[in-house]
Amino acid sequence: MRRTRNAALLAVLVCFAGPVFAQDNMNRTVDQYKCRDVMREPGANRDIAIAFLHGFLLGKSGTQNFNLDSLHKQTESFIEHCLSNPDGKAIDSMTAVKK
Repeated sequence: MRRTRNAALLAVLVCFAGPVFAQDNMNRTVDQYKCRDVMREPGANRDIAIAFLHGFLLGKSGTQNFNLDSLHKQTESFIEHCLSNPDGKAIDSMTAVKK
């Protein structure tokens, strides 16, 4: 039951991440966002941006399977990586911590 609820929550977060990455209603690419941009988002907005990155890479992987414990560990690693490398691309940082 808890895993189903967590999976549903992650899906909702990923669906609402669009506004975080397109605040000025201009067309953008995921590659344009730096770690600094994600880290500067306040509270829940940062969580949504990170969930979006997880979902984006999950979609690119072609699988629908994920492990919540792994996602949590990857999120912690991503935050640490971004704090140390604020000028790095957010997507590259997330990709690096998923390996």
